[in-house]
Amino acid sequence: MADEAPFQFLHNEVIQYIYKSADNGETENGRNIAKLENMGFRVGQGLIERLTKDTVRFKDELDIMKFVCKDFWTCVFKKQIDNLRTNHQGIYVLQDNKFRLLSQLSAGKQYLEHAPKYLAFSCGLVRGALSNLGVKSIVTAEVSVMPACKFQIMIQKM
Repeated sequence: MADEAPFQFLHNEVIQYIYKSADNGETENGRNIAKLENMGFRVGQGLIERLTKDTVRFKDELDIMKFVCKDFWTCVFKKQIDNLRTNHQGIYVLQDNKFRLLSQLSAGKQYLEHAPKYLAFSCGLVRGALSNLGVKSIVTAEVSVMPACKFQIMIQKM
């Protein structure tokens, strides 16, 4: 657990750096989110390579998602996903009831507008991990009550 605090500190500092280095107009917010998501994408690719180097090949998409929810999430966030749901048609919803990167923020409704910038890196992590496992996807996150969040993964068929 000693590595959790430096990771959260680094994550917060990266967000602050990206947002302060740009002129913060309304059009810049989307660009800042994209930068964070792209950083997460690259980190997710590297992490999944290390985690899967000694594992057997996955049977199907659901096995990949289970691996992401258990092993990958545990490696990054020190806990498994609380809930995985699917419609068996390429949409998965991962629910984390106490998301570590949001747990440091206040639970007030006024902080919900800041949640997307704290989730962009994590969306990129998941998308990068899935990409390296051969699954092209779109990953979005939503928060209705802090610190719980839902990641929606839409698999894109090739």
